[in-house]
Amino acid sequence: MTHAIRVHETGGPDVLKWEAIDVPPPGEGELRVRHTAVGLNFIDTYFRTGLYPVEALPFTPGNEGAGIVEDVGAGVTGFAVGDRVAYAGPVGAYSEARTIAADRVVKIPDGVSDETAAAIMLKGMTAQYLLRRTFNVRPGHTILFHAAAGGVGLIACQWAAHLGATVIGTAGSPEKVALAKAHGCHHAIDYGAQDFVAAVNEITDGQGVDVVYDSVGKETFPGSLDCLKPLGMWVSFGQSSGALPEINLGILAQKGSLFATRPTLFTYIAKRADLEATAQELFDVVGSGHVEVRVGQTFPLQEAAMAHQALEGRQTTGASVLKI
Repeated sequence: MTHAIRVHETGGPDVLKWEAIDVPPPGEGELRVRHTAVGLNFIDTYFRTGLYPVEALPFTPGNEGAGIVEDVGAGVTGFAVGDRVAYAGPVGAYSEARTIAADRVVKIPDGVSDETAAAIMLKGMTAQYLLRRTFNVRPGHTILFHAAAGGVGLIACQWAAHLGATVIGTAGSPEKVALAKAHGCHHAIDYGAQDFVAAVNEITDGQGVDVVYDSVGKETFPGSLDCLKPLGMWVSFGQSSGALPEINLGILAQKGSLFATRPTLFTYIAKRADLEATAQELFDVVGSGHVEVRVGQTFPLQEAAMAHQALEGRQTTGASVLKI
């Protein structure tokens, strides 16, 4: 019998229920994948609470997984039973097995474990598009990355340092500050004990940064804008501390003719060619050793509620993985 986490009504972690499910054989263009590891991400909590709507209830959450191809549907080429594969999206990863469109899946290269793949597909490809496409980080840039000790942050800060940028990170405790410094940050700010705007101003001698990557939301706005150089870019890609207030675009003019964007990974990898290129660059930078993947904690899949409590309580560092 196959099991999955199911959500029958949106709400707190207690709505995550471990239930038996039927997994149909793959249809045309689909694969059936037996999961070995599933990634835990803050976006999962947005779907659980209803902040991000789903088409229908009940549903199985989870946007990131790795496993083995069990069956191949009609019309699928390039995959065979036994292939190790991974993906980021659509929802449904909190399951022992699932069917999924083959064009959303990539093969895991030799030298990358299933656990690592499950930990980096969503977070690592997010880092890739943020650093390489939303704002193309190059030598000479100075960046500010909030939540630098989180799953995306630890990957992105190492990657940005490898690209030649000066990396400033924020984190919520002395322990997380130390972790950020060990993973790419040239400077790390404990925003629980320091005014991060003042700290950035001091670090940059009043010049500000070229780009702010902000997944925190409510707690870091509008301070993030005050850290930017004129013509700098604010990249808001999450809201772990709560939703942003309604924003009058005039504030961007007032604070230096700033640019602002609210990107999502799924737009950047909507085309198969973009998915393949993004995943390949991620696997290359991890395989080269320039980005070390840190799985800070693992949980059994059936204890997803406990994992969500830890994530929302800011008790996790790096990536978290749900094991089957």
